[in-house]
Amino acid sequence: MAVDFLLDEKIWFEKFKYDDAERRYYEQQVNGPAGSSSHQQENGASTILRDIARARENIQKSLAGSASTSSGPGDQNELLSRISHLEVENQNLHSVVADLQKAIFKLESRLNALEKSTSHQPSPVPPTQKVEPFGVPSKKVELPSASPVKKAEPAAAEEDDDDDINLFGSDDEEEDQEAAKVREERLRQYAEKKAKKPGLIAKSSILLDVKPWDDETDMAKMEECVRSVQMDGLVWGASKLVPVGYGIKKLQIQCVVEDDKVGTDILEEEITKFEDYVQSVDIAAFNKI
Repeated sequence: MAVDFLLDEKIWFEKFKYDDAERRYYEQQVNGPAGSSSHQQENGASTILRDIARARENIQKSLAGSASTSSGPGDQNELLSRISHLEVENQNLHSVVADLQKAIFKLESRLNALEKSTSHQPSPVPPTQKVEPFGVPSKKVELPSASPVKKAEPAAAEEDDDDDINLFGSDDEEEDQEAAKVREERLRQYAEKKAKKPGLIAKSSILLDVKPWDDETDMAKMEECVRSVQMDGLVWGASKLVPVGYGIKKLQIQCVVEDDKVGTDILEEEITKFEDYVQSVDIAAFNKI
C-alpha cells in the first residue's frame, strides 16, 4: 500500500548514493595520491559520469512511469464503468418518476369522481331536537326543524292555493320564546351554582425565629406570650429552642396563616409588643401551601 501511494510522488530515493559518489570524486581530485596516474583519474571520472547519467535516466524513467500510470487505460476503464452505472441509475429514476406521475393522475381522477358523486346527493334532513328544562320535567319543548314545515306546506296548498299565509308561523314563534326562556333559566341556575361554590383559600406556612435579650430570659414565658397572639386565620404549630451562642437560645416556632387575613408585618408587630422578653423577630422560612 505504501509503494502504491508513493507512485505519484516525485521523490528521488537514491539521491544519497549519488551525493556520496560525487563527494568521493572531489575528494580524490583534491586529496588524491601524487603518484597516481592520469589513467586512473580518467577511469574514476568516467565511472562517476556514468553513475550520474544513469541516475538521470532513472529519474526520467520514474517520472515517465508515474505520468503513464496516472493516465493509463485502467483509469479510463474505471471512468467508463462509472458513466455506464450513472446512466443506468438515471434510467431507473426516470421510470420511477413516470410511475409516480401515473399514480398521482389516478388519484386525482378518483377524487374528482368522488366529489361529483357527493355533490349530486341531497344533504340529509337534521332530526328534531327535544329540550327538557330544569325543574319542568313534564313539559317538552321541540325546536323548529325543516321537516314539519315541508310537510305542512303541501297540505296548506291543497286547502287553498291562493292563500300564501304561513299557518305555522305563530307556533314557531311560541316555541322560540319557550326555548329562550329555558336557556335563560339554565344560565341563571348555572350562575347561582357557580356563585355558591367556595373559592380556594390561599395559606402560607411561616417559620419564625424569636430572639430573647440574654441568657437569663425565661424562654417558657416568652413562648407563652408568643402563643397568646390570636388572630382570625392564624394557627400556631410546633416550636423548639435552638442555641445561638454564649448560652443564649432562640425560640423557633411554626405557624400557618391565611394570606387574606394575616400579614407577616402585623404578626411581627404583635409579637414584638412583649418587650420584656422579645428582642427581635425574623422569618426563617416562608412557604405557600
